[in-house]
Amino acid sequence: MPSGVLEEQATEPETDDPLVWTRDHTPLLQSFAEEFGREQPFDGLTVAVASHLETKTGVLIETLRAAGAEVLFAPSEPQSTHGDVVRFLDAQEGYEAFAHEGMTDEEFEEAQHALLEREPDIVLDDGCELIAKAHDAHPDIARRVLAGGEQTTAGITRLEAMDREDVLEFPVYGVNDTPMKHFFDNVHGTGESALANVMITTNAMIAGKTAVVAGYGYVGRGVASKLRSLGAETVVTEVDPRRALQAHMDGHRVASMAEAAPEGDLFLTATGSRDIVREEHFAAMASGAKLANAGHFDVEIVVEDLAAMADRTSEPKEGVTRYHLPDGRHIDLLAEGRLVNLTGPYSQGHPAEVIDMTFAMMFMAAYDLSKRHEELEPGLYSVPDRVDREVAERKLATLGADIDESTDSQQAYVEDWRHGDSNF
Repeated sequence: MPSGVLEEQATEPETDDPLVWTRDHTPLLQSFAEEFGREQPFDGLTVAVASHLETKTGVLIETLRAAGAEVLFAPSEPQSTHGDVVRFLDAQEGYEAFAHEGMTDEEFEEAQHALLEREPDIVLDDGCELIAKAHDAHPDIARRVLAGGEQTTAGITRLEAMDREDVLEFPVYGVNDTPMKHFFDNVHGTGESALANVMITTNAMIAGKTAVVAGYGYVGRGVASKLRSLGAETVVTEVDPRRALQAHMDGHRVASMAEAAPEGDLFLTATGSRDIVREEHFAAMASGAKLANAGHFDVEIVVEDLAAMADRTSEPKEGVTRYHLPDGRHIDLLAEGRLVNLTGPYSQGHPAEVIDMTFAMMFMAAYDLSKRHEELEPGLYSVPDRVDREVAERKLATLGADIDESTDSQQAYVEDWRHGDSNF
């Protein structure tokens, strides 16, 4: 064998740094670390991050630190924490972890409260975990927070409720609802990563199966379209008539969950609500039906109902809990009904290339609000279009892709509502 091959094989992997691979696939965050590492816009500020503590979040945390922040971080879901990432960051100056792998639900809650007691200046949230707790249990601290950002549909729902009640104490950017987030992360990130984990965990075919997708927001849309591309017959359930019509026009069959329950081989929830698949649906399912959840909270599949109906449970495969029913049927639940793309045994979350855009938006939300928070009243705000476009332009630059610029006559045409015989 050539000596060069031997030398290559003898090279030790970079196991001491769990973020190497992800850095290679997050060019936006790397460009921010380089640019804002010189500017130091967060110098003197403490930024709190609540998210799934895996490698992509680790790179976001690094980027905030490079820009001058002291970073406190806690999980947004207790079962998605990667211990190697937490230990790697926590061992370095300027970071403080409020997390460890394998946290119980009680430890998860305690850790978030402990983080808030450190009085962060900016809160970057997932599921509105920290923001809601700050207002509910630490109101004096909430009043001193400068600004926040939220990256999930479930979190935006909570923030909208807080905004309607006029209880928010600081301005928050709804990052989830900006085009650079929901067009890509929700559709492609969750769509691909959820199905990848379903397929790896079950090692079962998608093609030829009937797959039921609950919810047709951006996440449900991505999941359903990718199921179709894999050869599944797709059924969508919805409560919103407009989204149901979208699903119909996109080629999916639309049905109620009661109608879909006896037909489905695979059920995947993505509604951002609760109690979507419950006792009456389990009672109608065929033996061997598989259930998975892609919503932020583990309340979409009513696991308590399934457990009450079952004689016993078993674990036929890692990451799968089998519920044995008295009539001889069994139903398989993946990842305990938690986020299947982040809490299953093989889960790695979204592909780095797509979460790079989401975390770039979270970084820019913090950057923009750090400069604007004094001019904004407390409340929930859309991310300014200029910020969204800046991230899009930078992403295209990392891809080496060029786009056209509007000519003077095209811009004049857009701005002239008369559109008469003007020659512009």
